[in-house]
Amino acid sequence: MAKVAKVPFFPFILLLTLVSLSHVSHAALVKNIEQFNKAAASVKPGEKIVLANGTWKDVELILKAKGLADNPIELKAQTPGKVIITGKSNLAFSGEYIVVSGLVFKDGATPTGEVISFRTSNEDVANHSRVTNTVIDNFSTDLRQMSDLWVAMYGKNNRFDHNSLVNKRNRGVTLAVRMNTEASRKNHHVIEYNYFGPRQILGANGGETLRIGTSHFSREYSNTTAQYNYFDRTNGEHEIISNKSSGNSLLKNVFFETQGTLTMRHGHFTKVEGNYFLGNRKPNTGGIRIINESQSVSNNYMYGLTGQRLRGALVIMNGVPNSPPNRYDPVIDSAMNNNIVIDSDHIELGAGADEERSAPPTTSEFSGNIILGKSNLEPFTLYDDMSGINFTGNYLNEEASTPITSGFASTPYSVTTNQYGLQSPDKALLDQIGFGEVKLPVTKKEVGADFYVKDEGKVAFQSGKHTKVKAGTDTLINALAASQPGDVLMLENGGEYLLTKFAEVHHPITIMAQEGKKPIIRSQKPNFINIENGGGLEVENLWFDGAESPDYKGNTIISTSGYSMNINYNLSVRNVKVTDLDVNGYFYFFKANAGTFADSIEILNSEFSNITGAILQLNREVDDLGVYSVENLVISGNTFTDIKEEVATVYRGGTDESTFGPMVTVTNNTLSNVGKGSTHRSGASMYFHGVQKLNISHTTWDKSAPLELFLTNGEPITVIEDVEMKDTGKIRANNTEFEAKNVTYD
Repeated sequence: MAKVAKVPFFPFILLLTLVSLSHVSHAALVKNIEQFNKAAASVKPGEKIVLANGTWKDVELILKAKGLADNPIELKAQTPGKVIITGKSNLAFSGEYIVVSGLVFKDGATPTGEVISFRTSNEDVANHSRVTNTVIDNFSTDLRQMSDLWVAMYGKNNRFDHNSLVNKRNRGVTLAVRMNTEASRKNHHVIEYNYFGPRQILGANGGETLRIGTSHFSREYSNTTAQYNYFDRTNGEHEIISNKSSGNSLLKNVFFETQGTLTMRHGHFTKVEGNYFLGNRKPNTGGIRIINESQSVSNNYMYGLTGQRLRGALVIMNGVPNSPPNRYDPVIDSAMNNNIVIDSDHIELGAGADEERSAPPTTSEFSGNIILGKSNLEPFTLYDDMSGINFTGNYLNEEASTPITSGFASTPYSVTTNQYGLQSPDKALLDQIGFGEVKLPVTKKEVGADFYVKDEGKVAFQSGKHTKVKAGTDTLINALAASQPGDVLMLENGGEYLLTKFAEVHHPITIMAQEGKKPIIRSQKPNFINIENGGGLEVENLWFDGAESPDYKGNTIISTSGYSMNINYNLSVRNVKVTDLDVNGYFYFFKANAGTFADSIEILNSEFSNITGAILQLNREVDDLGVYSVENLVISGNTFTDIKEEVATVYRGGTDESTFGPMVTVTNNTLSNVGKGSTHRSGASMYFHGVQKLNISHTTWDKSAPLELFLTNGEPITVIEDVEMKDTGKIRANNTEFEAKNVTYD
């Protein structure tokens, strides 16, 4: 019998170990930018660069590397969420098969134009690469109108998934797919399972959350897919998703209380399917806007959307004949089929029709849609001839009506809350259009970085502790300095408060007194109270008096910061008395400086008398680029007596259509001897320029300057009703495109 040779056991194990180690990726732990740069210069396929836990400040991470499909190069956090990148920092990478994960960019700003870039130069882009489980939160420049991109995707076949992008506060797109060169076209990127967290209203163009392409390359194909993303109150502007290239698929995303629309702004052959829009009756919430050719919109769900005109639940726009790429291609060969619209107010067909946009939709269809609602029983508005759309097999609840003469069957309004908490038509009706189960395609819990808590909003007024503030000199200043967000400072009824310093508000705060005799506040500084970045102010049952104020041109009671504020503020004034702002010819109650923006300003049930300036000066954004100072303004229940300038001057110049506001309500006020100061330049008691929605009602003018309107584009809605003008000039306006009902002159 032949002998079997014996193989030594130890060398055999050593050989197996060496073979095994050859397949184990090398991980380099780096603790500073110098170590990172050294590791990046020599990284090989299958290796990892691991950023050490801690704060990385003022670092520009640049990685040029080539991994392999089965052996990618990884740039990752030592512990996901524990690497905080701050200051003037960014990340750029290029090459092949690179995976970035676990990083947090927070409370800083990019020194370039992009926070995370899938390229390191115009020529060097990333392909087959991925960013995942990463966060960008409040990584915004202090200058709100300075533009940058948080994520810029270049190259081809890249994936951006399970990331959280929250609180972008300056101009610029949150995530942009760039197509500047041929190397970034027909890219087949996938953007999925991301949490696009709250984005405040920008008050200007340039606040899109997701943009795919630009008008320059809109007729090129991107072939990008954005799916299973959650858009949570992303309110930067009314194009939440701005599709500006061809061949893209926008599938099964959720839009929660977003003030805007999924807009097919440029490009053709877009597929929009299975998306859910949950407006919950919040203002300006919108759905889907169709422009261009060969668009397919199907099996989408819309609930509680209140937006109008370009921001409706379903919008099909008019186009420009022979349109250049940057305008509006007509809607041709497009379909809006099998969608559900519940308790939403407006379906706009031929929207934007004007002398330029004169081409209505053609060879298109609107079929198998279910439209059920009681908030507006005439939901359809037709702005042009809609004979180019074939309407078939649609359902409209029997109480509602439509100007479209065929293609709609009446059905009972039968809507119930289903097992998933969503409002749903009866199953039999769903089966008629083959919609399937009404269920969110993705939930808030299933998206974003798994380690990062999702933001739930701002600190509310009066959500903190109550602190009593004694009358005296600078006691209010000291109380403000010691306060926390949401606190309430309670002043003594009838107390006298003198300010010898500027009172600065750096967070939401309430200053008030109990019902009864108002405490009086005077100041020896030109401004009583300055709202600084991050601040918000609520005042109630107070008396502001100008007796101690210096003779300084431009004095104000309340003012925003003289510097740009990238956090929106709110101002609430209730049951306040303001007297004798007359030390010189220009003493204002409130002035909003350029570069600041209010979500809401309300002046309620207050008295103003003997004031040489304006009550509300909201006219400092004068570049005529569609920028303005306040989204919602309410003036209600007040008396204004002997006011030399305007009660309110609100300005939004330019022709941009990307924003909603300002929206102004004026009701139940009395104006006596307002706007007649000898140095008053506008000669108006109220001046509204470019306001997008204005309603003035139940208000009386007596011996005052006239109301003046300047109506601009954007289809403004202006209604003036039940007002009385005594010894007051007639309304002045640049055109007659406003509605006046029951306006009397004595």
